[in-house]
Amino acid sequence: MAIASVQGPSAGTAAPSIYKGALATVTTLFFMWGFVTVLNDILVPHLKSIFDLNYAGVMLIQFAFFSAYFIFSIPSAKVIDWIGYKKTMVVGLFTMGLGALLFIPAASVPSYPLFLGALMVLAAGITALQVAANPYVAVLGPPETASSRLNLAQAFNSVGTTIAPYLGGLLILSSAPKNMDAVRHMSPEALQAYRIHEASSVKAPYLIIGLVLVALAIGIAMFKLPAMPEAARRGQMAPGTSIWKHRHLVLGAVAIFLYVGAEVSIGSFLVNYFSRPEIGNVSTVVASRFVSFYWFGAMVGRFIGSAILQRIRTGVVLGIAAIAACVLVSISMLTSGHIAMGSIILVGLFNSVMFPNIFTLGIERLGPLTGDGSGLLVTAIVGGAIIPVVQGALADHVGIQHAFILPAICYLYIMFYAFRGSKPELPA
Repeated sequence: MAIASVQGPSAGTAAPSIYKGALATVTTLFFMWGFVTVLNDILVPHLKSIFDLNYAGVMLIQFAFFSAYFIFSIPSAKVIDWIGYKKTMVVGLFTMGLGALLFIPAASVPSYPLFLGALMVLAAGITALQVAANPYVAVLGPPETASSRLNLAQAFNSVGTTIAPYLGGLLILSSAPKNMDAVRHMSPEALQAYRIHEASSVKAPYLIIGLVLVALAIGIAMFKLPAMPEAARRGQMAPGTSIWKHRHLVLGAVAIFLYVGAEVSIGSFLVNYFSRPEIGNVSTVVASRFVSFYWFGAMVGRFIGSAILQRIRTGVVLGIAAIAACVLVSISMLTSGHIAMGSIILVGLFNSVMFPNIFTLGIERLGPLTGDGSGLLVTAIVGGAIIPVVQGALADHVGIQHAFILPAICYLYIMFYAFRGSKPELPA
């Protein structure tokens, strides 16, 4: 049994023009999954109102979406072994398109479980994209600039996350929700009619998204992407070879779990948080526009981070960002009004470099195990399913503002990983 052989030019010596074209093409995928993922932040207040849910109940939206990463990440890594990076991306896009189109029957019923099912299908496709696209970008060039390259691609992911809350607020939250006391006193027939009317606002946006994803899948299938043989596995691995023996990868998976959980928790609560009288005292539509500023900070931070990482070590940048995010969340918890709003919005700026930096540190020196390592890291995105639900339960008991203590703790672990846990060690 032998480890995969490396054939063809390495990522560092192949024609730069080919890699630039491939990077530009794959970057469109980062934009699309960012756009679709952050629309969940708009679905949270919208479906909360329609189905009269508490915070823990409505966080099942994020649980359904991000649990797909846990279920489908390792299978997606195996799919890469079978059919390669490019075809896995195409399969992911078609699956995403199907998930988006399933929103139409879910809204027609309307049914909260059907919405959750559509979200899981959508997220299954995104999982395949993430498992394939993140390591593909990381090895698409010299290894010393992998973090910079992945930050650049993630910056375009953040373009999608910046645009999505604004457009989603306009299209999905276009009408102000009725007073919940009035809704609770409706007859069953009137309640059903109300829910059908309110849920219908998701149909057109998700129909368009579904068609765009199918078109993008066809386009990627026709585009010639360069192979990455040095990150691919051929045949069986040598005995004793296992991703679990790479400490920096395993600790990186924990960091991804906590980072995604913290980021999703914060984003999910912002509309309701900003609507509170002591914080922003604005409508949900106006609040959704402020959510765009949160994600805009992540976009700006990734462009800046891409340049900074050309000169400063990945671990140092990650550690500083984690410290700043923890401090800002703490300030928002302890203040009110514009200070509380501004500090939590600024967290997005420092979130920006966390995922790509943790990811590149986690898959460092994995070689032919890169695909499996990527699968483990993407599996850890399930933190976005679990931590928001826990924070939702906290919010129901101690209030939405004090519940932000959970993401603050998550950032402390990321600081540890940046400075200590991310150093590669030879597997035992």
